Amino acid sequence: MPPRTEKTSALRVAVLADSDTRWKWGALTARRLTTGDGGVSGPRTEISGLLLRGRATPTPRQLAEVGDVGIDTDRVREVTAVEFLRLVRDEGYDLVVLALVGGAVQAMVHGLAALRLPARPVVVTGYVGVVYEKLADGLLLRHGADVVLANSRHDAERFRAVYEGVGADASAVTEAALPFLGGAPHTPEQGRDTVVFAAQPSVPASRADRTYLLRRLVEHARLHPKREVLLKLRSKPGEHTTHIEELPYQRLADKLPGGLPPNFRLVYGHMGEVLDRTDLLVTVSSTAALESLHRRIPTAVLTDLGVRETLGNHHFTGSGLLTSWDHLDGGAHPEPDAEWLAGQGVAADGTYATAYDTARARVAALLAQDRLPDLAPYYTPATAPGYLPGILARHHLGPDGHPLPGAAAPRETGGVRGAVRDAVRDAARGAYRHGVQRVAPVIRRLGEL
Repeated sequence: MPPRTEKTSALRVAVLADSDTRWKWGALTARRLTTGDGGVSGPRTEISGLLLRGRATPTPRQLAEVGDVGIDTDRVREVTAVEFLRLVRDEGYDLVVLALVGGAVQAMVHGLAALRLPARPVVVTGYVGVVYEKLADGLLLRHGADVVLANSRHDAERFRAVYEGVGADASAVTEAALPFLGGAPHTPEQGRDTVVFAAQPSVPASRADRTYLLRRLVEHARLHPKREVLLKLRSKPGEHTTHIEELPYQRLADKLPGGLPPNFRLVYGHMGEVLDRTDLLVTVSSTAALESLHRRIPTAVLTDLGVRETLGNHHFTGSGLLTSWDHLDGGAHPEPDAEWLAGQGVAADGTYATAYDTARARVAALLAQDRLPDLAPYYTPATAPGYLPGILARHHLGPDGHPLPGAAAPRETGGVRGAVRDAVRDAARGAYRHGVQRVAPVIRRLGEL
C-alpha cells in the first residue's frame, strides 16, 4: 500500500491502545490494513506502538502474553492523550489506529480535529470483540473516524442502522473481521481430552455467580478425572484488562472448599496457544468463543445464569451453542448453526483471507487523497453540550478539543523528577487497583447488611 504523501518512503502508522486486548486488536488491525496477509510489516510500513496511560495500561507481562503482533514491545511507549496529539502533530503519521474505549476515541477525534493539520492522518477505529452492550453510546462515541471497522456482516448492519437512525453519516462503517482469528483447525488427538473455560474479568460480576461457575468447573473436573480441565485467566491479581476484575478467580479458587482436583489447572498465556490443545471451549460470552469457532473447536456458551443482556450471552441466540453445565457434564457438545456463523465473521469456511480486502481498499483510497476532509464527529458542543465537555475533560481537553491549561507541559524524561513522577504514578495506580479489588467489595458487602 503506497504512502499518502511523498515526504517519506515508508507508510507511517501509529497504534494507540488503552488495554492489553485493545493493544492486540489495534496492532493486528494495523498489520491487516497495511500488509495484505497479516504478516510482519514490510519495509514500506513503520508501525509505532503507543499505550494511553490509565487504569488498564498493560504491564510488560500482559504485552508479552498477547503474542506476536509484529511490534517489538520494547519500543512501545506510554503516553497521555495530550502527548499523543503532540506526536501526531510532530511525527507526520499517515494512519492512526485508535484501539480505545469509546470516550477516548471521541476525545482523540476532537483533539486531532483541533490540530488543523494541513495533511492529517487517516483515522481508523473499531471494537475488540463481541458488541453486546451500549451499542448506540459506543458507536456514537466512535463516530467521526474515517473508518469504523465492524467485525462481521451482523455488526456492520447494526452500526449503519444506529448512525442512520440519528441522522449521522454511516459511510465510515466498513465490514471486516476480528484481526486475531487464525490457527490450525481443530484436530482430535489420541489420549487428549481438554476442556477450557475462558474467564472474563467482569462477566459475571457478583461473587455468588463467579463462585458458582468456578464450583461447576471444578465439579466437572471431578466427574471426569481423565479429562484435563483448564481455567484460562486473562490477568493476574492487581493487573487490569479492558474491564475491571474485582473478584479474580485465583482468589476465589484459594477459598473453595475441598481444594482443587489434580486434573484442574489455572492457566495464563496467549489464547491461540491454549486453543491449540483445546477440545471443548466453554464460556459465558467471551470473544474467545469466536476464535474457537473459527478453528472448528467444539464450543459451548453457558445458560446457567440465564440468557441476559448483562451477561452478553444473548448475542449467541440462534447460534446453537447455548447449553448448561448439566448437559456438558453428561457429554453434550453443541453444534453451531452454519447460517449464524456466516453472519458473525467467523469465516471457518476459508474466506478469512479476504475479510480485510474492503477495509484495505478503503484505507488505500483515503491515503491517496491529496487532502482529507475535516474530521466531523456527530457529537459537538452544539449537539451534546451536556455530554461532550465531560468526555473531553477526562483527557485534559477543552470543549474545542485543545489541551486545557497546564495539560500540554512537556513530559519529564529521566532524571530525579522523571523517577519521582513514575514512582508516584505507579503508586497511584496500585492504590486504585487495591481499592477496586479489595476495598470496594468490602464496602458493598457492608452496605448489604
